[in-house]
Amino acid sequence: MLQYKVVELGSVTEDMIEETLNECTREGWRFDSMQFAMRESQRRPSMAFVLFTREVAE
Repeated sequence: MLQYKVVELGSVTEDMIEETLNECTREGWRFDSMQFAMRESQRRPSMAFVLFTREVAE
């Protein structure tokens, strides 16, 4: 069975993204995708959602 994990980043910096990717993959999660939430008035994302998956026994 495929299990999902979603990590919400309120601070979208290179360091936070890198820390999240390293921490979750160390725990056995596999990176799936990343989605950014933008504000109209800014060029940088205000939030990011990092999605991971892993296989678990049923």
